[in-house]
Amino acid sequence: MSRTDKDAKGKEFPYPGTPTTSDGAGMVVWVETHVTQAAGAYPITSSTTMGAGYGAAVANGKKNLWGDRLRFLEPESEHSSATVCEGFALAGGRVTNFTSGQGLILMKEVLYTISGKRLPVVFNIGARALTSQSLNVHAGHDDVMGVADAGWGILFARNAQGAGDLCLIARRAAENSRTPFLNVQDGFLTTHTVEDVLLPEPDLMKEFVGKPEDKLVNLFDPHNPLQTGVVQNQDSYMKGKIAQRAYYAQVPAAVQEAMDEFYRLTGRRYRMVESYRMEDAEYAVVGMGSMVETALATVDWIREQEGVKLGVVHVTCYRPFPGPQIVEALKGLKAFSVVERMDDPLAQSNPLTADVKAAFADAMIGAEGYPQITRIPVIHSGAAGLGGRDIRPGDFVVIARNMARGGRRYFVVGIRHELALTDGVDPDVRPKGAFSMRGHSVGGYGSVTTNKVIATIAGDVFGKQVQAYPKYGSEKKGLPTTYYLTVADEPIHVHAELNRVDFVPMNDVNAFLIGNPLDGIQEGGTIFVQTSKTTPEAVWASIPPKAKQIIREKKIRVLAADAAKIAREEAPVADLEVRMQGIVLLGIFLRATPFARQAGLSDEEVLARSEKALRKYFGKRGEAVVQANMRAVERGYKEAFEIPPEVIAQDLTAPIFDPRAEVKLFA
Repeated sequence: MSRTDKDAKGKEFPYPGTPTTSDGAGMVVWVETHVTQAAGAYPITSSTTMGAGYGAAVANGKKNLWGDRLRFLEPESEHSSATVCEGFALAGGRVTNFTSGQGLILMKEVLYTISGKRLPVVFNIGARALTSQSLNVHAGHDDVMGVADAGWGILFARNAQGAGDLCLIARRAAENSRTPFLNVQDGFLTTHTVEDVLLPEPDLMKEFVGKPEDKLVNLFDPHNPLQTGVVQNQDSYMKGKIAQRAYYAQVPAAVQEAMDEFYRLTGRRYRMVESYRMEDAEYAVVGMGSMVETALATVDWIREQEGVKLGVVHVTCYRPFPGPQIVEALKGLKAFSVVERMDDPLAQSNPLTADVKAAFADAMIGAEGYPQITRIPVIHSGAAGLGGRDIRPGDFVVIARNMARGGRRYFVVGIRHELALTDGVDPDVRPKGAFSMRGHSVGGYGSVTTNKVIATIAGDVFGKQVQAYPKYGSEKKGLPTTYYLTVADEPIHVHAELNRVDFVPMNDVNAFLIGNPLDGIQEGGTIFVQTSKTTPEAVWASIPPKAKQIIREKKIRVLAADAAKIAREEAPVADLEVRMQGIVLLGIFLRATPFARQAGLSDEEVLARSEKALRKYFGKRGEAVVQANMRAVERGYKEAFEIPPEVIAQDLTAPIFDPRAEVKLFA
């Protein structure tokens, strides 16, 4: 596992992928709408965008790679949706499902029957914390661990690229071993994070998974009658259950074969257990999902600044559990920490930790297939990121320190608690030269879409790597919300809320009154203020004194414009006004960022590239929509005005605030 996911440099592969930007949900939809025949789903947050994407493809009459018109079957619950998939697969069809959290738990009864009948379906999961002491719709691995005993293979993606690639790998492994698979990505943190990706080519998918009729068996074929789901009493049930082992024995080899073949065709290497900087490591962090991305970005800093020889291990294949590979990766260490997105206090250990410990116990007694060892490293275990809680680079710093000094065997990070590790720094481990934005808005007014559009188009305009994601939770409640974007020349692995930013757009003018939107802004950075005021003096007078002080001390550049007014004037229809405000912000972003200057581009060249990107993004909606968006970008780029230094030097005071005279909300 390299930080760039590229090995065998210089080697040519038949299907290197098509560069674009997408979130994890989009990658899954791209794959499943090409290779399946139907989806049976009752989507639940955070899997909803996968279901919506598949449903949109069905509504548009899309056909899969073999000419079958897609179908979307949505019954009355997640339980029923799993049953729909069971029936479709029994009849020899290739089907998928999208679910999360309680939805996955609700369908557990059916998961057993799907695996017991050897139906090789693939369900795509936006892993989510389960409602217990409270409701939470954000990332957690409770749901997946709650069904880990149902006889399904389970693959975990670290990022959007992995969500799409592992969807294909799971499909091939499932059908070659007649075992169903869960393709898991972290809810919101991966399903909704836009990144640079390589889309699997249609020809690759066609070759890699094959035609459904050539791979699947119709168990309802009247010419070849079979019984399924029969009653088995004391004389038969155990025989049938243990007989399943003949199938499960094939699964590890099927997963490895699928990963090897995928690498041969694409150059993208996946392993059941993936390692980074483990060659000389004395300590390691072990985990699953998007948290490992942040660990990857932090490990080099820890080695250089803390002097701890730290490595990272990602368990890509959780079921079948790769015990021998885990032991091989970790056997020579002094200690390692298994970090999990869940907590089960009554268990011997949390699930991944318990499995790792069992693997080392098997190795110690010389179990077949395990490497020989004479000692077990010290095993630490921790909980982090429950319910979407932010996991920061500093969390891995304290985890490394805890291991090096022989500290807590069980710990938590990210909260205040007697078990918490809290004595770390929080380093900036973004790629060198990265430019980051933190936007402040009001939930429900399109800021999520705004961020995705800016990331996608800005990446195209300047040829940069991008990562964009929102802090979900308030976007449907009209509460203050934030969204994040990083642009860099290298892949961006840090997956944490940004506390060092270069540009802060305040889409809601009340942001100054609610918190400190300038927190973490870098010296010489830029802010944008959405306002109906038309003069620099009036805008400056409306900014609170504390913010003025920060602006002066850090020499911050202040831009302002009435993007809401521009959107109203340029939107083809009133329903598009909110989204169009985001397009105006794109123009302001292009103006505020240094990329045009660094690339030596004139204003005309920047706008020309923007039009090309907008045409790619909105071209299917017609020329009128493209031109309206382009006018909005151009006006945002040109009409945003800067507060001059001489005005910033003044202590102007705003008159009493009149809400009727101010545009308060902007997407």
